[in-house]
Amino acid sequence: MTAPLTPHDKPTPGPQPSGPEPSGGSARPAAGPEGGTGDRGRAELLEAVLVALAVAVSGVLLGLLWLWLAPRVPAVWDGQSRVWLRESEAEDAIGADGVFILLALGMGVLSAVAVFLFRRRGGVPLVLGLAVGGVLGSLLAWRLGVFLGPETDVEKHAREVGAGVTFDKPLALGAKGALLAWSVAAMAAHLALTGLFGPRDPEPTAHPAARDGIPPRDDSPPQGGVPPRDDAPPPAN
Repeated sequence: MTAPLTPHDKPTPGPQPSGPEPSGGSARPAAGPEGGTGDRGRAELLEAVLVALAVAVSGVLLGLLWLWLAPRVPAVWDGQSRVWLRESEAEDAIGADGVFILLALGMGVLSAVAVFLFRRRGGVPLVLGLAVGGVLGSLLAWRLGVFLGPETDVEKHAREVGAGVTFDKPLALGAKGALLAWSVAAMAAHLALTGLFGPRDPEPTAHPAARDGIPPRDDSPPQGGVPPRDDAPPPAN
């Protein structure tokens, strides 16, 4: 026979079995604010790249419009070694630059409106994508207009048409600063649209008592003690 256990002889409880471990090893920590910020940054970067590509591709339209609307510069070959402008005071010689700048400004405003409607909240990456796309679109439009325009080899073209025959000089962009017109117009228009019609941050809500002209009650306990009770008895004299 075994002796009964006394209260002092209670068996020591063994280690409790732990709960079931999550499948796949250790549990993954929940994504914190840093993870959300990183995802949002990657999404904004992707949107900026898409905007830059879309704006750059639309430079094809600018190139075709420039080719169609730019004035032609008539020239004539003297039959020896020199090519002369048909009109010595030809304003058409600089008219191509002006047409390109005006068209680029219009394309900049249109692209800014499209990007603003696509993403109203704006952001620095989106504006940078708009600016980079404007420069790339201008470069594409310039080279496309020159490629589809009149022959770029003036001497060869002059010999082909013959002496005394008027022909068009190649389309050229003299002021290379015109390549920035699209980007400048797009950034300015997008900034104006965001400032006028962009989303606003919510204003902080005032305390209900402060709205009624009553200062809010401070219920925080004083340092070194507890707040006095309203129903506490008055001190004895």
